[in-house]
Amino acid sequence: MTEAFGAHQIRTPTAVDAVAEKWVETELDLFPEYRVYIGRPGHEGEYSDYSPAGAERAVEAVRSALAEVQATTPVDAIDEVTKMDLARELQLSIDKHEAGFNQRNLNVIASPAQELRDIFDLVPTASVDDWSNVAKRLHNLPEAMDGYIETLRSGIANGNVPAIRQVKEIITQANKQVADSGFFFQLAANANGRLEAGSLPDSLQSDLDAGAQASANAYQKLSDFLRTELAQHAPEKDAVGREIYSLASRDFLGAVVDLDETYEWGIEELARMTSEQEAIAREITPGATVAEAIAYLDQDPSRKLHGTEALQRWMQETSDRAVDELSKTHFDIPEEVKSLVCMIAPTQEGGIYYTGPTDDFSRPGQMWWSVPEGVTEFDTWRELTTVYHEGVPGHHLQIGQAVYNKAQLNTWRRNAGTSGHAEGWALYAERLMEQLGYLDDPADRLGMLDGQRMRAARVVLDIGVHLEKQLPDGSGPWTGDYAFGFLGENVNMSREFVRFEVNRYLGWPGQAPSYKVGQRIWEQLRDEYARREGAAFDIRAFHKKALDIGGVGLDTLRSALLTPAR
Repeated sequence: MTEAFGAHQIRTPTAVDAVAEKWVETELDLFPEYRVYIGRPGHEGEYSDYSPAGAERAVEAVRSALAEVQATTPVDAIDEVTKMDLARELQLSIDKHEAGFNQRNLNVIASPAQELRDIFDLVPTASVDDWSNVAKRLHNLPEAMDGYIETLRSGIANGNVPAIRQVKEIITQANKQVADSGFFFQLAANANGRLEAGSLPDSLQSDLDAGAQASANAYQKLSDFLRTELAQHAPEKDAVGREIYSLASRDFLGAVVDLDETYEWGIEELARMTSEQEAIAREITPGATVAEAIAYLDQDPSRKLHGTEALQRWMQETSDRAVDELSKTHFDIPEEVKSLVCMIAPTQEGGIYYTGPTDDFSRPGQMWWSVPEGVTEFDTWRELTTVYHEGVPGHHLQIGQAVYNKAQLNTWRRNAGTSGHAEGWALYAERLMEQLGYLDDPADRLGMLDGQRMRAARVVLDIGVHLEKQLPDGSGPWTGDYAFGFLGENVNMSREFVRFEVNRYLGWPGQAPSYKVGQRIWEQLRDEYARREGAAFDIRAFHKKALDIGGVGLDTLRSALLTPAR
């Protein structure tokens, strides 16, 4: 039995590990899509039960697992972290179920309305058998959609309905899947081109075509339901209120924070980021405002990429260079983790995101860019820090390291995580790259600060809107409509970007602040750890110890790093 988090000798599984592994197996049975995410065979082509009955079965399994883990006795520090964080996550699942989160789970980026389709981005497509499973999933999607609609309908009965703004946006998204140019029809039409060898039997191609039509019909059904039923009950107000928001914040951070203090801190942090950005702007062009410096950079052809192919190539080259250089100097990066594939996403919804490697690294970590329709030019000074955020030393190093650490962490620990931990680390990593000299060009630093300022602004916006706080100037309460102008003033992005981002915050409360608040907590933990270590503090060793713990909630991370060993 080992107690050092960073050690890589084989650890003898404990009773706590057994409960955690059992819970993973339960999740894999309840949520077959999870198998795709971690690369576990079985239940190919199946979906979770999105109906109210499915939610009840799931929460009963959660209650059982919580009782089991609470009855265990940890034998070492790794067990203590596992028990603490698994119990935290399970209890939160119960609390969210009882608060009716499933009944109002509709937003523009991360709800079943997207997830039923998104899973196809990750399923294997190299063989005929793989495409047979794709066809099965296409034919199973309508039943999953029916269950989802039933759950949303139960929200109507309970007066628990998402805001009309989200309903209207999802109608638009759903209608895109119904069109002949929609994702499902394109998936079926391009199947042969994604085979590694040979071609599909005619019968399978016909099955794929029929499945694509069935899935498109399911999205038509969702669109009709939203338009004719849910919209009639959806409130105009975007705010979800303190009770729902507090639960959502706990979920995304894995920590309890004082929301009122965090709102005031966000206002101060936004002012600090703005001041720092203004100083960099004057460094780029003497006497320039931020807008003038950006206009100057936007005219620089050496900093511009044309088309998604050029964007993908630049992303990959930048990522590969960072992995190569940092592995020699600042981090011990295992060979398996060095592989990171940069991709243009098959959707055009906006957003940049990362998907981790499978448990055996047969599918590497992937960085995805969902480029909005009509966007064809990209500025490298804006996006350099994004590559570091999503790749190394950001998400890919963080998540890949946890997956790699099989000798110490059970399956649940290797795949657990919170947004506050992950996104907080990624913002922490952006600042780290500045400290390591990778953003010495003032233009690249301006791009980093543009992102940091945006993240600070959305702490204020998100808490402000959903808790209906007073505006920073004291002129009245926050509203969803006011949020669009506020974000536009604090980011230098297209109107399409601002629109998508604000709609995301309004429909996904608590998620957006978890980036900057998570960064704040990471920095507080590092500083406190350094204070306790004194002259013996080693930042590289701190990073390794912290990442070897895995993607736990931030309250758990604090306990693991700062509680003295027994």
